Amino acid sequence: MKYISFLLIIVFSAFLGFRPKEKVVKVYLIGDSTVADYSGDYDPGKDYMKTRYPVMGWGQTFQAFMSKGNLPNLNGLIQGDSVLVDDRARGGRSTRTFFEEGRWRKVYEELEAGDLVLMQFGHNDAAENKPERYVNIEGYMEYIRLYVSQTRQKNAIPIVLTPVNRNYPWKEGKLQNVHGAYYEAVIEVAAELDALLIDLTQLSMDHFTQKGKAYVTEHYFMNFGPGIYEAYPEGSNDNTHFQPEGAKAVAGLVYQAMTQLK
Repeated sequence: MKYISFLLIIVFSAFLGFRPKEKVVKVYLIGDSTVADYSGDYDPGKDYMKTRYPVMGWGQTFQAFMSKGNLPNLNGLIQGDSVLVDDRARGGRSTRTFFEEGRWRKVYEELEAGDLVLMQFGHNDAAENKPERYVNIEGYMEYIRLYVSQTRQKNAIPIVLTPVNRNYPWKEGKLQNVHGAYYEAVIEVAAELDALLIDLTQLSMDHFTQKGKAYVTEHYFMNFGPGIYEAYPEGSNDNTHFQPEGAKAVAGLVYQAMTQLK
């Protein structure tokens, strides 16, 4: 009798147009300028198209890869009906300054069970010539440990990324690893904590090498002449930050790597 009543409730609810509330999983991105979303309220009161475009972090294009159609490919990482990417990455931040500015606290307070936190730092941590952001290897590892452990405190899922490679150095047609000990430190911490790892350094080196130095320099990174974009009247010569095509390519690498995580 109870079973029949339950079925009647379902049928009656469907007839009235009621639907179960959709479960939305948040994917938080924390990191530096190579991850950041420069549109929206990144620069309050300023027009992105006039003041920053075409620079894009890979996180700015990541929502498209988290479509409902792609969720079955993510091996159970997403326990929900849909995904909302919440990109908290910020230019110029290291693991330490992201924490000290309270940016991690705001993410931590909002984290819910089943959410994901993708973390990619290293570019600014290694900047010894910029003491306001520099973090030595030991500190870098400790902050990654903190982000992983506190994500787990909320029953959310941490995914640690090695830093996406810059467009140098090239040797005999192959892009070389520019991150050195900071690259190795991420892998060591992930293994120590048994955390999910995406080796974005290696993935990006392989992909950029396959595309070729000339192609990625012109199409992926912020290299172009004067008078093309309003935000860069004198042009740009930047082999760290991405144009839209580069940002989308790197976001695709991250998504594909997520489909391989167990």
